Amino acid sequence: MKYFLSLLFVVLLSSCGSKKVNTETVLNPDGPEGHKGRVVSSENNSSNEEMPPKSGKGTNEDFSNAADIAVLMDYLASDALQGRGTGSEGIAKAAMFIADILDSNGINPYFETYKDTLENFDDIAFNVVGILEGTDPKLKNEYVVLGAHYDHLGIVNPENGDDIANGANDNASGTSTLLELARYFGNEKSNKRSLIFAFFSAEEKGLLGSKHLAKKLKEQGIDVYAMLNYEMMGVPMVAKDHLVYLTGYDLSNLAEVSNRYAGEKVVGFLPKAKEFNLFKRSDNYAFHQEFNIPSQTYSTFDFTNFPYYHNVDDESTEMDYEHMARVVNKMIPIVEGMANANTREIKYK
Repeated sequence: MKYFLSLLFVVLLSSCGSKKVNTETVLNPDGPEGHKGRVVSSENNSSNEEMPPKSGKGTNEDFSNAADIAVLMDYLASDALQGRGTGSEGIAKAAMFIADILDSNGINPYFETYKDTLENFDDIAFNVVGILEGTDPKLKNEYVVLGAHYDHLGIVNPENGDDIANGANDNASGTSTLLELARYFGNEKSNKRSLIFAFFSAEEKGLLGSKHLAKKLKEQGIDVYAMLNYEMMGVPMVAKDHLVYLTGYDLSNLAEVSNRYAGEKVVGFLPKAKEFNLFKRSDNYAFHQEFNIPSQTYSTFDFTNFPYYHNVDDESTEMDYEHMARVVNKMIPIVEGMANANTREIKYK
């Protein structure tokens, strides 16, 4: 998330006391690349048989849980993916993992396949893009884009013998949030507007994945209503009266309407986000530039709760999976409300 927080380290080096889910679920290192998120559990699966990811329905409040998040995070932030550097073998495995989960939960490829090769990157790199068509004959022609970048730094200069920048918070956490939303809507099919699920590569190279996709969708002439982006969702904020903050808070009424859809104050304002102009530093910004529609990022990184930005210690062990599941569950009615409102309630001011 180089562009999201490139002015950083005015950060207070205080850790958040994160909670690690108490499961003994580990990746099967011998499994095929397209493993659909299958895991081996030493607790429940002594035969080492691969297990599929959870799919299916649930109420908003209990849909996602820490164990669901662990299946995603413990793979995406594992050493096996070598830090998901853009163009690397590790990120190709991550892309397969993402595409298989979309497929197993009823999200179709937006293009001919889930992978969409970037035209603005010298090496081979691709976004992963899926679509869930809306259920309303008219509103399905309007689109809500939900996004998160799945790349990170890859192999870096060693620190204490570790040279893998696993990128758990940045941004396996946002990727996992988006995968859980895809799992929910893919099974519920409760969206009148069509939903695009976009997993961006090359964010760390200058927001290249989102620039590529925004330009391509603009050229297609599709009607994009809004773009919601998820970035660094892995640990809770400190001493706040809201669960997540919104970049570009003052630019639109998205926070106000989000809270109305949620029925409580889920989204709030973070002064540091405005001070560092985070609105322009993540993948929402390309959609703002191309479409001039509400395009903003939700995050829970508050500049005091996570000291390992772009550090080899950004590991899954530092994440709070219960917090992440809570974010997913609170986001469901927000996305559902936006997908189903009779009029476009989200507007730039």
